Amino acid sequence: MKDGRSRARDARETDLERPALEAALAETWRTPPGLWGALATVDHKIIGRRYIFTAFAFLALGGVLAMLMRLQLAQPEARVLGPDRYNQIFTMHGANMMFLFAVPVMEAVAVYLVPLMVGTRNIAFPRLNAFSYWIYLAGGLLLWIAFALDMGPDVGWFAYVPLSGPQYAAGKRADIWAQMITFTEVSALAVAVELVVTIFKQRAPGMSLDRMPLFVWSMLVTSFIIIMAMPAIMVASTSLILDRLVGTHFFNPAEGGDVVLWQHLFWFFGHPEVYIIFLPAVGMVSTMIPTFARRPVFSYLALVMALIATGILAFGLWVHHMFVTGLPRLGESFFTASSMAIAVPAGVQIFCWLATLWDGRPVFKTPLLFVIAFIVTFVIGGLTGVMVASVPFDTQVHDTYFVVAHFHYVLIGGAVFPLLGAVYYWFPKITGRMMSETAGKWAFWLIFGGFNLTFFPMHILGLQGMPRRIYTWQPDLPWHGLNLFVSLSAVILVAGFLVFFIDAIRSARHGLPAGDNPWNAATLEWATSSPPPPYNFARIPVVRGSNPLWETPDVLLVATGLRTDRREVVVTTLASARPEAREASPRNSIWPFWAAIATTIMLIWSIFSPWAVVWGSIPVAIALIGWFWPKGTPEDES
Repeated sequence: MKDGRSRARDARETDLERPALEAALAETWRTPPGLWGALATVDHKIIGRRYIFTAFAFLALGGVLAMLMRLQLAQPEARVLGPDRYNQIFTMHGANMMFLFAVPVMEAVAVYLVPLMVGTRNIAFPRLNAFSYWIYLAGGLLLWIAFALDMGPDVGWFAYVPLSGPQYAAGKRADIWAQMITFTEVSALAVAVELVVTIFKQRAPGMSLDRMPLFVWSMLVTSFIIIMAMPAIMVASTSLILDRLVGTHFFNPAEGGDVVLWQHLFWFFGHPEVYIIFLPAVGMVSTMIPTFARRPVFSYLALVMALIATGILAFGLWVHHMFVTGLPRLGESFFTASSMAIAVPAGVQIFCWLATLWDGRPVFKTPLLFVIAFIVTFVIGGLTGVMVASVPFDTQVHDTYFVVAHFHYVLIGGAVFPLLGAVYYWFPKITGRMMSETAGKWAFWLIFGGFNLTFFPMHILGLQGMPRRIYTWQPDLPWHGLNLFVSLSAVILVAGFLVFFIDAIRSARHGLPAGDNPWNAATLEWATSSPPPPYNFARIPVVRGSNPLWETPDVLLVATGLRTDRREVVVTTLASARPEAREASPRNSIWPFWAAIATTIMLIWSIFSPWAVVWGSIPVAIALIGWFWPKGTPEDES
């Protein structure tokens, strides 16, 4: 590899001026048109867009379910939904939002942006990336088709045993939930591995660890949390399937099993999952605030250390979901302390953001409004989190609407608000067009106002004793006014999301042209055209600081030497990002799609017969052999 200014050329590019170079790279990296190209593509941008669109479709479906629940609970003894359908709907809402929207959409944004932010031409293991999307889509379709056929899970998104075990959950509803977990967690683990390798080994030359964008740091920490936490839920769901289909007794106390074991396994994953959702949002905020404050972020190192500390402490909190299960008091005290300690790195980040805004020249565009809303709502959610970390208080409000209010403040305030801001911020990068500022501000105020009017009163309902997971309530209980108010306020929240979706759809076709860097941002994704070409960068950028587009705004240093007639990426050292090799990047392939189809057939078949694991592994093996069979060129060998 050689370093030079953007006009530099080497032996591999001697006869190629920039237009010819771009044409050659476009031909090498292109996705073929038609159905085959759509099924075989390994372009991280195309797959990232699919992930994002699919996740937001699941968000819309989950919102419909939420409105049905609020319609049922607006009045006492309502008959909008029966108890069985209500159980399916509240289970579907939770499972859909957590497993099909919240985690996948954060990884989706990373799939699209991380390779651009680190200055490489594709994500690591691009065929695995394609496979992960098809598996995710199959898991989502399984859940929703089962719901349409009245086979939707009805055991809660947490599927506590023994209620989800063979004794109390007849039929296949609980099995649908457990197998959906398998689909989504396989997909999430695959993406996490891809991101770790991309971040560690494919960063632009000169992008040492202390120069990485904060969103990239957040995704690195998140990916390690996924790798360490998600096997726990896969073990739990597999054990549940074995109890139900094969007759094992992992959770049967009469045969030596333990029902509390389920809660330990589930929440060992479940609470880190909160930070799997939250940390990418933190990275988005740390990226957007400097752009709109017009200055570098305050205390980059403190923000990085806060991310790492949060990722570590996330694994010491899970028992605060289990304070009423009769655990030893000394153990509960430890988890109370750790639940309060994690507020420290969160506070560090908030003060760093506020200092950046205070010392900058803020421009209050729509993305920054959502960031400010995030700070406000997350502080409220964090304060109630400290409250429920106290054993005496949690004992009183456990399984009440206080907890419902708390986790919606954390998950919507702490994740969805930054995500919506990120959509407005990176929409021009993805589409080349701007979303409407006027519509954006309408969407913001409707969503922010509707959210607080909907969920803040739930704290009061919880303190008044309204339990969670009930499908109706009696007229003599003092919840009439607040329940009706909450349901009406939810209409305002829905109206805000409708404005957002309509604006996004309209702007994708008719929005104002954005230009390459409409926000004058500092990170590398804005160094290429908007939307990016198939190859991302004609020449790989070289980084000399943590804000490369502000530090060298006129001419960006580049590295040359990659071939134009085959797909190659630069491999760099882990810490200092010195170039050490050129690595072939796999071309488009249909085999990840066929592998996903074969895996889907095996997993769904196994819901009905354990022999599916034996016979279904045959087409899976055939697809994997086709995937990895030597084909003669480095681009086809992985």
